[in-house]
Amino acid sequence: MNSKQQTVRLSDGHFIPVLGFGTYAPREVWCTFNHPERVQVCLEQSLKQLQLEYVDLYLIHFPMALKPEEDLKAKDENEKLLFDVVDICDTWKAMEKCKDAGLAKSIGVSNFNRRQLEKILNKPGLKHRPVCNQVECHPYLNQRKLLDFCKSKDIVLVAYSALGSHRETRW
Repeated sequence: MNSKQQTVRLSDGHFIPVLGFGTYAPREVWCTFNHPERVQVCLEQSLKQLQLEYVDLYLIHFPMALKPEEDLKAKDENEKLLFDVVDICDTWKAMEKCKDAGLAKSIGVSNFNRRQLEKILNKPGLKHRPVCNQVECHPYLNQRKLLDFCKSKDIVLVAYSALGSHRETRW
């Protein structure tokens, strides 16, 4: 970490700020876009909305897919989530294509556990490794084992809800 600029160096050579303020532009693939053919579509929609040519960091938001829906909800009439089957390695391959196309400087994941990270890291033909894993991490959920694993693989663990969070009843 560079204390003057307050950034963290990622394994691909790019940097992310210690605090997510300013012009740094991360985006995420929402769960309804985990199908490989929808990953770049999701990013292109974000780029158009943001009026940018690329994002600094593109993340897979969650390791499980929801049925493709344009309104992002993917729920049935009883408000139950509609899950779908998508191999996360196929989603990751589409992420690599976004990086290669220059649409994202860096690519990573969010809400992944060790097993899910290992699946990507052990993917045959892996071109780009995840540079970070964004997870809930705070004094009441310190994620020590996941942090140690990520460090051993040169993956930055990025904390959200770093001061703690409330528990939503649906979770």
